[in-house]
Amino acid sequence: MNINASLFVQMVVFFLGAWVTMKYIWPPLINAIEERQKKIADGLAAANKGEKALAVATEQGKAIEAEARGRASSVVADGEKRAQAIVDEATAKAQVEADRIIANAHAEAAQVMQRAREELRNEVAVLAVAGAEQILAREVDKTAHAQLLEQLKAKL
Repeated sequence: MNINASLFVQMVVFFLGAWVTMKYIWPPLINAIEERQKKIADGLAAANKGEKALAVATEQGKAIEAEARGRASSVVADGEKRAQAIVDEATAKAQVEADRIIANAHAEAAQVMQRAREELRNEVAVLAVAGAEQILAREVDKTAHAQLLEQLKAKL
């Protein structure tokens, strides 16, 4: 065969193969490649969007955590203030109760002292009468001298 004819046939087969490839094979390949590129681009955009959302969520979480710590510390401070107020109130009540008990003890002591004085006056009066009876060595009129003893008790 002739080399020119062979080259011509090869050239026709090549162009025919190129045309079939360009007409039937190339468009689905280009569509598949473009679709894959679009999916990759969408995935990268979603990843960037997710990273931004993660950063925002992290910042919000830190802000919420700081706010919660602030609230917790204020609750603790309020609790400590309330505890101190309760302690102060209990101390004041205890002081009032102690003052009342002391006042009652003083009053009771004064009453006991008054009773002791009265008993002492009575004993002194009895001893005075006994002494007067022995000195006079005669009978003493108890009714007449009772008034004198009462006056003596009042003076003591």
